[in-house]
Amino acid sequence: MSVLDLKSQHIIVYQPLAEKLLAGETHVLLKYDTTEKVLLMAPASRNEFKVAHKAAQHILKERNLKGDKSISIHEILIDHELDDNDRVLSFFEQEGVIKINL
Repeated sequence: MSVLDLKSQHIIVYQPLAEKLLAGETHVLLKYDTTEKVLLMAPASRNEFKVAHKAAQHILKERNLKGDKSISIHEILIDHELDDNDRVLSFFEQEGVIKINL
């Protein structure tokens, strides 16, 4: 099973990853890096990330009782003309920041 999917223009963060990196958070910070072609995601509590990357705050929604979360990225997909087909997303985590290949 994957831990990160794109479904209906939402990033689905499954419970294992959500619990590890987003526990207790109600919002996330997102910034699409056009140079690296990755979406940077960090908990909203990481104020230094927001300042350094000029990241936008997005709602982190509870998806189900299992602890899965979802984030709407409709605007990001449109603004950067990215593929919006449902799929498993590859990513890597570094110091609490998730770099997602879109």
